Amino acid sequence: MDDIVRQAIAKWPNVPHCYGWLGLDARGNWYMRDDRIQAAGPFAQNKGSLLKHEKLVDFIQRNYEADDRGCWFFQNGPQRVYVELEAAPWVWRLAADGSVTSHSGRAAVASACVLDEQGRLYLETDLGFGLIHTMDMEQAADAVERRAWTPLELLADTLPRRFGFVRSPQALQAQQ
Repeated sequence: MDDIVRQAIAKWPNVPHCYGWLGLDARGNWYMRDDRIQAAGPFAQNKGSLLKHEKLVDFIQRNYEADDRGCWFFQNGPQRVYVELEAAPWVWRLAADGSVTSHSGRAAVASACVLDEQGRLYLETDLGFGLIHTMDMEQAADAVERRAWTPLELLADTLPRRFGFVRSPQALQAQQ
């Protein structure tokens, strides 16, 4: 977390959390979701505006974390901006040497592989659970074929509970 964010939290400890305004898609792209987009439906159906400003995206990614409920958020100064997830909290990129990197550029070490009913491949890593980017599926298939990874077949709907993440913190908050 950035030092400036820590300082803001200390200065303003009771700022209310924000839900529904930020989303992460299955390709590791960030989306801003205004009131109109949120009213039009869930993130998977209405993503919003793609964030393209590199410094803003870098700031979000440096301050991206999870709470104890498995809800992922961006710590924006003193305010937590909870993230709607299209698939999982991480999107993995694979390098030619077999190394794994998150959508935010963090290196990760894979410990398990999961295949869902739609043919999407996921990795459990030391950073957490995430989807392999569609552009890297050929490399992932090669890893499976050479038995570097043995996918466990699971239904996509079971993944959040099993791997401890919440796809829609906004929906969870509305239930409480």
